Amino acid sequence: MAMKKIRKGDNVIILSGKDKGKQSTVIKFESVEKVIVRDVNRVKSHVKPNPSKNIVGGIVEIEKPIHVSNIAIFNSDKNKADRVGFRFNESGNKVRYFKSDGTLIDL
Repeated sequence: MAMKKIRKGDNVIILSGKDKGKQSTVIKFESVEKVIVRDVNRVKSHVKPNPSKNIVGGIVEIEKPIHVSNIAIFNSDKNKADRVGFRFNESGNKVRYFKSDGTLIDL
């Protein structure tokens, strides 16, 4: 399987949509192209009560998936969004790096 440019736990910045400019963390991947980002794309959902599962009904806020093209990894050294590249380190492992300055993402 190919290595992903954005992974779970990465700090990202939102490039488009109602939450444009927000910085947050990737929580999980819904599919290959959709990710859930903490406190981004929150919507209100109406939940029916279910006494057998101890769920009270009401209106709750949940995070919906956002397309991976609408986020970019955040480079904290340069304080802006950055692109991701791949290269092999000295031991032969494939690692990710920031294309703007060449620093490694995975240490």
